[in-house]
Amino acid sequence: MAIHYHCRHCGVKIGTIEDTAVNTEQLGFHLLNHEERQAMIAYDPSGNLQVKSICEDCHDLLQRNPDYHQHDFLIQ
Repeated sequence: MAIHYHCRHCGVKIGTIEDTAVNTEQLGFHLLNHEERQAMIAYDPSGNLQVKSICEDCHDLLQRNPDYHQHDFLIQ
């Protein structure tokens, strides 16, 4: 099982963790409430985890333009 991180705003692949020995506590998933988990984490048909996060470019853009938080998808 791999864990794939993608930006929830622009869709860019942030990275992948191939280590099957990593647990959800090490990744901080236990800190998320049920709604956050539902919105951010999903299994793909291959059994891999798909995690929606935020890339550095979108983070910087949102820092400079806080009104963009109302948009689900950003194109840079």
